[in-house]
Amino acid sequence: MAYRPTEKTEARKAVLRERLLNAALNRVTTGGFKALTIVAVAQQAGMATGTVYKHFESKAHLCAEVFRMATQKEVSLVRSTALGTGAPAARLLATIETFALRALRSPRLAYALIAEPVDTLVDVERLRYRQAYAEIFEQLVEDGVRLGAFPAQAPVVSAAALVGVISESLVGPLSWQVDTQPGLEQATLIRSIQAFCLRAVALKDLAAA
Repeated sequence: MAYRPTEKTEARKAVLRERLLNAALNRVTTGGFKALTIVAVAQQAGMATGTVYKHFESKAHLCAEVFRMATQKEVSLVRSTALGTGAPAARLLATIETFALRALRSPRLAYALIAEPVDTLVDVERLRYRQAYAEIFEQLVEDGVRLGAFPAQAPVVSAAALVGVISESLVGPLSWQVDTQPGLEQATLIRSIQAFCLRAVALKDLAAA
């Protein structure tokens, strides 16, 4: 008769898997994906190295799962801010501030999610992560156009551009913090990103530019 895992066995397996994921996320938060090794994760989780491979096919698969876990909360927070109540312009500014502040408070993790060179499997997750943000901003821009707060435009293009601007604007400051180099003052940085993005979607007359 084939072995069938019991409910208790499955529950224990889920607990061990979650412990490994939390240990792996801690490694990425403090040192980026380069700090995530199977040996280090196993040691931090208090397990044997071989146990990790019982839950994850490879280091690449573990990294991809950690990426998904780390980004789910971030995307959820951005969605609740961008698609909440208030004028579209105010929501855009608040969303940028929320994203930027969280990134700057945890620079190693944010840099790992946005720009650190990674395995192909993680890169696939990164593309999905950016697309999730783009879909949120697309709906926000659509709201602005519908309400007359923003001029007519292609929301899908504007949304992709907003994601690019926000992400790329933070890569330098995040890497400066990683390397303990002086960077742009935080409030000035966020206001500058906000101003650029608001002009990009709210400018009434392109010819006047």
